[in-house]
Amino acid sequence: MLMCPPLGFIQRREFNLPNDLIFSIILGMDNTQEQKIEDLLTRGVEQIFPSREAFEKLLLSGKKIKLYCGFDPSAASLHVGNAIQINKLAQFQELGHEVVFLVGDFTGMIGDPTDKEAARKKMTREEVLKNSEKYQEQASAYLEFSGENPAKIMYNSGWSDKVSFKDLIDITSNFTVQQMIQRDMFEKRFYGVAKCKKCSKEFSLKSVFSFSPSNKHWNEGTSGTRWMIPWVCPYCGEDHGSLDNLDRTEKTRPIYLHEFLYPVAQGYDSVAMEVDLEVGGNDQMFNMLCGRDLMKAMKGKEKFVMTTKLLADEKGQKMGKTTGNGIFLDQKPEEMFQAVMNWPDSVIGIGFELCTKVPFSEVKEIQKGLKEKTLDPRATKMKLAFELVQLVHGETEAQKAQERYEAVAENKVPEEIKEVKIKEGEKLTALLVETGLAESNSEARRKIEQKAIEIDSQKETDWQRVINKSDDGKILKVGKSTFVKIKIL
Repeated sequence: MLMCPPLGFIQRREFNLPNDLIFSIILGMDNTQEQKIEDLLTRGVEQIFPSREAFEKLLLSGKKIKLYCGFDPSAASLHVGNAIQINKLAQFQELGHEVVFLVGDFTGMIGDPTDKEAARKKMTREEVLKNSEKYQEQASAYLEFSGENPAKIMYNSGWSDKVSFKDLIDITSNFTVQQMIQRDMFEKRFYGVAKCKKCSKEFSLKSVFSFSPSNKHWNEGTSGTRWMIPWVCPYCGEDHGSLDNLDRTEKTRPIYLHEFLYPVAQGYDSVAMEVDLEVGGNDQMFNMLCGRDLMKAMKGKEKFVMTTKLLADEKGQKMGKTTGNGIFLDQKPEEMFQAVMNWPDSVIGIGFELCTKVPFSEVKEIQKGLKEKTLDPRATKMKLAFELVQLVHGETEAQKAQERYEAVAENKVPEEIKEVKIKEGEKLTALLVETGLAESNSEARRKIEQKAIEIDSQKETDWQRVINKSDDGKILKVGKSTFVKIKIL
């Protein structure tokens, strides 16, 4: 064991060190650990329940905790939104805590109703297992599944399949209908949605049908009872006078009983694994707090909940699979790089914080530079794209993706270009002729020899060049203004 020298020895005259530096030497390891915990509790974190102070005290005590995050196998690939939580799990793993990567193969069949305006289509066990086949491989870009402290991959069907009807009644007796109906999307589906004509924000009509003694508007109830109904926007305070003056965008939609059971099933995961902490996106807060309540009721144990920030633009629009602008971890490096470059500039700073392993101190400097406009947004976004692609595909592929993006961008390739299909092993001359880019093999050869053909901005001079698998997705340029994308059959 490495022992720290006595303070008196360090204070001997020949060293002549100031006291603050002496204590830094003595406490160096502790300071490093404390800084890691500080970053863990700050970077990308939205809220901690019951409190950050209580959780920080637990971590500083040196106790190793068990934590998890659940992943819904509704798609055949994880996406960048998932990577936010995986990145957070990796921080805990680095500090020696026990990490569980949970695949929701049981809950995935129900379908998480979070942010959904209608019931989700239910899936079969075969479908969710098929979707999750590559999850561990993709998560390995962030987490270690081997070594001294490997993350564990688990499936919640392991315990949820065994829950009997009697067990279900016992579990659900810890919740109320009122508690479940409080979810924002359930309120909107139950009461309907209105849009304010002044600020254009949508809100549940529950607030409209609330009893308010201070409101000046009255309506007659069906039984003749007079109810006071406030037609006031909860966001801007605009008084609409009556429902006729509101844009009622949605009528009521059904809420199915199995949707109420989703947060119960997710909450039971915490009980079955007896975890100390659950990590998840801020949009999962309701589900995770249900697990906290259930843990208290069934185990008499505290479960901490950590919600992470969402990757969203300045309007609050999530960058994810549901909204159609997410990045999947099985995308090709160049596609991933291009997708990041398509993100709005407002996402750059939070993207570094949530999606990369760039040191947090550097991330804060980047965010400061973007805010003060001392950094070029395009160059900074390219660094973000490189970091994200490097994590998933490695440095070499990230470098190639960046070079290709720069080459294509400099040549001002149109956003929409024709895709040409060709079999692997065919000659470049054949490709030019088959797609009408050259009238004959001899003309195709002449264009190549005259350096009129480029593939991903690289002049092609070998007329015997063969198209191979690595050319899939590359941009072929003929002359100064003709662009096509190569697709290998």
